[in-house]
Amino acid sequence: MNQQFKTKLQTKLTEMKELGKYKEYQYLLSPMSHKAMIEKFNEVIILCSNNYLGFSDHPDIIKAGREALIKYGVGAASVRFICGTYDIHRDLEEKVASFLHTEASLTYTSCWSANTAIIPILVGEGDCIISDELNHASIIDGCRLASKKVQKYIYKHSDMNDLEKLLKEAKSFDTKLVITDGVFSMEGDIAKLQTIVSLCKKYNAILMVDESHATGVMGKTGRGTIEHTGVLGQIDIITGTFGKALGGAGGGFVASSKEVIDLCIQNSRPSLFSNSLPPVIAAMSLAALNLLDENPKMVTSLHNKTTYLREKLLKSGITPLKGDSAIVPIIVGETSKAISMAKAIMEKNVYVTGFGFPVVPEGEARIRIQLSESLTYDDIDYSVKVIKEVYDQFQ
Repeated sequence: MNQQFKTKLQTKLTEMKELGKYKEYQYLLSPMSHKAMIEKFNEVIILCSNNYLGFSDHPDIIKAGREALIKYGVGAASVRFICGTYDIHRDLEEKVASFLHTEASLTYTSCWSANTAIIPILVGEGDCIISDELNHASIIDGCRLASKKVQKYIYKHSDMNDLEKLLKEAKSFDTKLVITDGVFSMEGDIAKLQTIVSLCKKYNAILMVDESHATGVMGKTGRGTIEHTGVLGQIDIITGTFGKALGGAGGGFVASSKEVIDLCIQNSRPSLFSNSLPPVIAAMSLAALNLLDENPKMVTSLHNKTTYLREKLLKSGITPLKGDSAIVPIIVGETSKAISMAKAIMEKNVYVTGFGFPVVPEGEARIRIQLSESLTYDDIDYSVKVIKEVYDQFQ
């Protein structure tokens, strides 16, 4: 690499450090749980993980992984259509479809892969995409990968009037694909799925919902915002992940009709050109779904702890963004402030993350708290105390 280019990169990185926007990795030394050992900090309370149900170190899931590792080995070393398909893939895909009330499903190595796989193969010339402005980056990239001949619209976040306006404008298009997150990862709010479903039926549109932050979190039995909003079985295409509430090991999926899934198998590039989901992860994900099915009270417990945290924050004088999910964001303003606050909170053995530009717009940086069912009420009490102390210091 030539020195001029390296100097250019060093200048950019130095500028980020001077502005307080430079991110640093924290190295974990133990399994993800309500607490974990962090290099340089020892044991801290975890308030920034997607480990919503505490499945990341659950013994039943670990056992399923060990047995699969012995039975199947490390991985397939192949894509699905060559020699990378195992019986455990079929078992998991049948379970996902049954769990979400769809006809079929297909696994991928991540939900990012699933979103970038499904969107480009659904639409072409004469079609359009209508996407919420706060959709996840993987959805945005999936839309970008669609043909340039596809018309792309963005509606104002959860603005149903704007969505209907765009659906009216798009009346002449053949396929109208509406896409939304179920739970929006930076805001913690949920999509107005009942209204969106009604609008899609009214204007003959196809609806795709990404349930990554909702599966295992929302609804009485953890079937997501689709269950929470009463539209289970009415969504055309669902994408999601095994890498959050379902243990966090990785992997994603598309769940839909048999025809959509067959098209994914035939044409989606991440399936055709990238290795299959390692069978050990498939086995652990299947065990996690079975565990969730058998223990819906864990979801209720998560809801109760989230409500408790929100009430404690409000009583302390901190007002998070409103929402029903396990994501509780506290807006603090500038990116450098969010990062500095997160560091100060970490010094008191509570692990949160400060999010700023480019993840969120400038001026809307935040501390994003994420609840896990594995947290105790004492963990929550201590964490709120620490967050309040640091919050007041930065006012």
